[in-house]
Amino acid sequence: MIPKGIEVWEASIVKLRVIEHPLVAHKLTHLRDQSTKSHTFRQLVEELVTLLAYEATREVRIEPTEVITPIAATHGVKLSKPRPLVVPILRAGLGMLEGMTRLIPSAEVGFVGMVRDETTLEPFTYAERLPKDLSGRQCYVLDPMLATGGSLSGTVQFLRNRGATDITAICLLAAPEGIAHIGEVTKDLDIPFTLVVAAVDTCLNEVGYIVPGLGDAGDRLYGLAE
Repeated sequence: MIPKGIEVWEASIVKLRVIEHPLVAHKLTHLRDQSTKSHTFRQLVEELVTLLAYEATREVRIEPTEVITPIAATHGVKLSKPRPLVVPILRAGLGMLEGMTRLIPSAEVGFVGMVRDETTLEPFTYAERLPKDLSGRQCYVLDPMLATGGSLSGTVQFLRNRGATDITAICLLAAPEGIAHIGEVTKDLDIPFTLVVAAVDTCLNEVGYIVPGLGDAGDRLYGLAE
């Protein structure tokens, strides 16, 4: 059982944060419901991601600044440069983007398309739009479902190859198998890696879906992709 609050679990160098909050649980319950329509599903995902992003950005880099209020000058903080980079994994990760950028509107956005090679079963990148050098950037990867972990681990490796040294992934749900896989992949990368999720479910079924899960997040967001 995961205690109430934020559970921090160390697996290799992976920090797992399971966000237990009444509003998170409420919205996740509606997402799981098979009768929830796509337009409602999309709205719930945006709202849920904003709640998860609040916790995921607790260590976002800031620097001191001065501000003039209507009364007097005072000290405050602002986001440091370079700005955070938000990276949704196509296509389902796009449904999480609005919820993330609502919280950090000044963040830059990159895109990664990751798919599994049916022969080697290894993930490979079929599309990307990212800075060539990610040194010094805090990267926030968006992927609704951490099932087998192939897409997320492939994206993390891709970002690391571009020089990223601080990566946080935000997922709606995770399976133990996916968490174990991302732990194995990241243990040799020697960089801070944080995984923020709304819940850890029981397992994967025989075809790789999270149980109990919520089905195919991409299809529920955008309809069937034939």
